[in-house]
Amino acid sequence: MHDALRDVILVHGLWAPALVMTPLGAMLARAGLRVHLFSYRGRKASLAGHAERLLDFARSRAASSGVHLVGHSLGGLVVLEACARAPTLALGRAVLLGTPARGCLSGRRLAQTDWGRWFLGASEALWHEGRAARWTRTEALGVIAGTRAISVGRVFGLLPGANDGVVRVDETTVEGMRDRMILHVAHSEMIVSPRVARAVLLFLERGRFDAGVR
Repeated sequence: MHDALRDVILVHGLWAPALVMTPLGAMLARAGLRVHLFSYRGRKASLAGHAERLLDFARSRAASSGVHLVGHSLGGLVVLEACARAPTLALGRAVLLGTPARGCLSGRRLAQTDWGRWFLGASEALWHEGRAARWTRTEALGVIAGTRAISVGRVFGLLPGANDGVVRVDETTVEGMRDRMILHVAHSEMIVSPRVARAVLLFLERGRFDAGVR
């Protein structure tokens, strides 16, 4: 593992408790990682507030060599914001899973309804288009995108281009990312998929994905 770094923090997505990351955490733990689950209320507070809490959580659990970060969906935006706010944070590597880094068409469609705006809560602005996500740190960032379009995002119509049912592959692009892997998995499937877990492990260890994971 990268510089003998063993600690990894998993950050869940919107409207999900931290426990949903348990299956992924179990697979990473079997490979020898010390897994920590970070919890936040996606509908409440701001992205900045979630990021500051993640930074406090990371600093309290990280060894001197740092900690790896893995975020799913909205959790990936929390990871990006935290890392941008604290450039001196001791960090290993970071992986984003199905994160709408450049906005999200399905989220914007959802926000067109009253109940959808309630569902998204304070996160609504994060799904807007026009944002440009950048990674300027020296540590490696990896992105995993899905192409199995069977999630709830399709309730509001088919999504153009390759997508995981909620987030389009193009929407996961982060300027400065080291590598991106595209797997045939759905949005919510990512956190229970052994293929995704293997890809995450490879990236945390090598800073690159491996085509053999597919």
